[in-house]
Amino acid sequence: MNRHDGRALRGSRLLAWTALGAALLLGACAKAPPQALGTLEFDRIGLPAPAAERIVEIAVREGEQVAVGQLLLKLDPTRTQAQLAAAQAQAQRARDVLAELESGPRPQDIAQARANLAAARAAAREARAYFDRLQPLKGKNYVAAADLDRARAAADGAAGKVRAAQAALDELLAGTRSEQLAQGRAALAAAQAEVAAQQALLDKLEVTAPRAGRVDSLPYRLGDQAPIGAPLAILFTGDAPYARIYVPEALRADVQVGDVVQVHVGARAQALHGTLRMIRSEPVFTPYYALIGDDVARLSYLAEVELGADAASLPAGLPVRVELGARGQ
Repeated sequence: MNRHDGRALRGSRLLAWTALGAALLLGACAKAPPQALGTLEFDRIGLPAPAAERIVEIAVREGEQVAVGQLLLKLDPTRTQAQLAAAQAQAQRARDVLAELESGPRPQDIAQARANLAAARAAAREARAYFDRLQPLKGKNYVAAADLDRARAAADGAAGKVRAAQAALDELLAGTRSEQLAQGRAALAAAQAEVAAQQALLDKLEVTAPRAGRVDSLPYRLGDQAPIGAPLAILFTGDAPYARIYVPEALRADVQVGDVVQVHVGARAQALHGTLRMIRSEPVFTPYYALIGDDVARLSYLAEVELGADAASLPAGLPVRVELGARGQ
């Protein structure tokens, strides 16, 4: 090889290394795809305590898979059962009162009213006759004026008792008023509603799973008495988790529901495919772990990425990194 050929070879090698270095530099400087950070989540269902009663039975354990309607735990039903019995008795009383109103007066009551009217009329006739006998004697000074006044008052009082007895008989013959029937029906409806409420509360003391899922947490133990509204059990539901991410404001305009994205979970090398199913229209507080560089000074929008069956075995809480930009077809 002559000197000229050696120079040419060295020149070609130098050119090749320069081209390789330029390619590596361009690759290192290539812009990374836009990303959003978040965590894997499941739909959470909290089952609140319907009453402040002691826990008398726990039928499941944390981490257990449960079916729809499966018993999770029981609360002490003693007090609620007593309240239900009282409500049922009150409803029966209201039912009997309404039946009495609908039946109207008994024949015996009407007969008694007729007898009272006849007795009042007889007493009125006797009082009036006595007054009529005394009245002519006043002019002859055979009777004192006070005696005559008392006789007149007795006659008038007896006549008033006749009118009262007649009114009582007329009331019985007219039957029950429509307003009384309406009040009786309303009282029965209120009593029945109270029975239904107490029965519903009693049924809720047996806490069951509203959906199939996995028991994530049982905050209270056997014998505890949780306050009303406190979560007795927390369930994770759904066939697979979803990614809850925070989209930086700079990327919001380029992200739409239906976009296909790449989801990197923790340290797993294999990325998962996901579909953006929701993104909020209002910015939210951004957790510290979702802040990247200049994102500290930016707004973020909460979004959810639906994952497929290949993510079903992943637990909740794992950090995720979602590459945005691919648009669903």
